[in-house]
Amino acid sequence: MLKIVVDAMGGDYAPKEIVKGAVDALNQREDFSVILTGNESAIKEELLKHKCDRSRVEVVHCSEVITNDDVPTSAIRSKRDSSLVVGLKRLKEDEEVGGFVSAGSTGAVLTGGVMLIGRIKGVLRPALCPGIPNARGSCTLLCDCGANAECKPAYLAQFGVMADAYARAAFGIEHPRVGLLTNGTEEHKGDTLHQEAHALLKQVKGIDFVGNIEGRDIMFGDVDVAVSDGFSGNIALKAIEGCGKTVSAVLKQEFKRNLGSKMAYLCAKKQINRLRDMLDYAKVGGSIFLGLKKVVVKSHGSSKASSIAPSVLQAVDAYRNDLIGTIERMLGGLGEADE
Repeated sequence: MLKIVVDAMGGDYAPKEIVKGAVDALNQREDFSVILTGNESAIKEELLKHKCDRSRVEVVHCSEVITNDDVPTSAIRSKRDSSLVVGLKRLKEDEEVGGFVSAGSTGAVLTGGVMLIGRIKGVLRPALCPGIPNARGSCTLLCDCGANAECKPAYLAQFGVMADAYARAAFGIEHPRVGLLTNGTEEHKGDTLHQEAHALLKQVKGIDFVGNIEGRDIMFGDVDVAVSDGFSGNIALKAIEGCGKTVSAVLKQEFKRNLGSKMAYLCAKKQINRLRDMLDYAKVGGSIFLGLKKVVVKSHGSSKASSIAPSVLQAVDAYRNDLIGTIERMLGGLGEADE
């Protein structure tokens, strides 16, 4: 049976919410099992609070935890018995393991992924790619959202190819529409990086490149993939997160204002909850780390069970739908690129 490793000690609410999320994922699907890495006694204590098929749960004890205060490269090398390092090694060495999920330190997950798992042949830079809910009721893949603050045009071209492959493999989109995130839709807009990346993406065969897009198009435009450098993508992601929290907070204040507004809330509760969920990109799952030889999903550090469960299922679907193989084949058609 397919196994997914979950870093039970990574994240602000570990291990409580991580374990609950893993169990929720198990209870939704029967085609995989999980390996929980971390403090064995703490994990088992949390497991006792939930019902699930325990035969599909393996707990691997780890004596160390990598925190956000640790220097990623040093931590990966020195904390060899950490839940993150042990989990990534299990992913690399066990053929039955198809994916890894962690809400721990982003820097450590990225560093560990490159150092311990390695890049797919030909990949210049791996990229983080979350799914952002959009007005069409689906999601737009934002690639990159923080792994690469400084980019070259060739990196952005590969991001487009890898995210296109992800949209096909994990979401079943036959012909993903790919746009380049910049400061205007006209072809000449953007700095030298984006102008040169635009020219490269136009030449890539096998993807439907629709040209430049603006930030608003991530959630409201007709694209399936938004290609970005990691710096701009991270700002866009955090802005979307802040927008969602702001809308939720303002609505909460307004509907508590008086009796009439409270009654209005009761009438519109269903629609408001749908809007809140639509603005919460974390409920789509985590950010998959595209470009590695194995499936690695990075969940938000403040993830609760409602985000961990879809992150685990993301890993399942990405593996079963041959994401890595799809990226390899599509990059093969792109040809060799220079660093």
